[in-house]
Amino acid sequence: MKIGMIFECGPQGADKKVCERFARQIKPDIQIISVTLDNKPNLITNCGKVAAQLIKQGCDRILIVWDLYPAWREKKQKPCRKEDRQAIQNTLANAGVTSANVYLICIEPELEEWFLYDLTALSSVLSTTAHPVTIRKSPNGGTNPKKTLTKLFEENTGKKYNDLIHADIIAKNISKFEKIAKKCPSFERFVQKIT
Repeated sequence: MKIGMIFECGPQGADKKVCERFARQIKPDIQIISVTLDNKPNLITNCGKVAAQLIKQGCDRILIVWDLYPAWREKKQKPCRKEDRQAIQNTLANAGVTSANVYLICIEPELEEWFLYDLTALSSVLSTTAHPVTIRKSPNGGTNPKKTLTKLFEENTGKKYNDLIHADIIAKNISKFEKIAKKCPSFERFVQKIT
């Protein structure tokens, strides 16, 4: 199966790295063509053209993946999944993309939420031989899971969480997707659309 993925991050972005890794773990024989559009406004404006190109390239499915609350968000601005979805659907329609195999995956609130539900993976990444870490209770990410991860990293390693480095390392340590899928609807939807 060939799958196209459209992201709101840059070419080396955490969303792209993590989603590609998980897709390959879920379906090892998958072919992935990823396109990064740098930010949410660009994704909303350009995903229709990109989806049309991916369909021409023979993709069986296309996933459009974005964070409800991107890292660059304005504090005053409250995002709305319904508004994002409608804007993306309008862009797809304007580009003539009517395929039922184009799926929208809104990660609420952002990618790091997925990581907060696998305590074993988090503990493993935060541990060193000299200082093992065991996280016993799932931290509440609220509307800013990235901030929660930053706090965990600072408390346990003395370093800040950097999504460009640490997101893929955490993802590499996650093996039980069922746990995350039970607690995180956006992750469950991602897994369903890959399979």
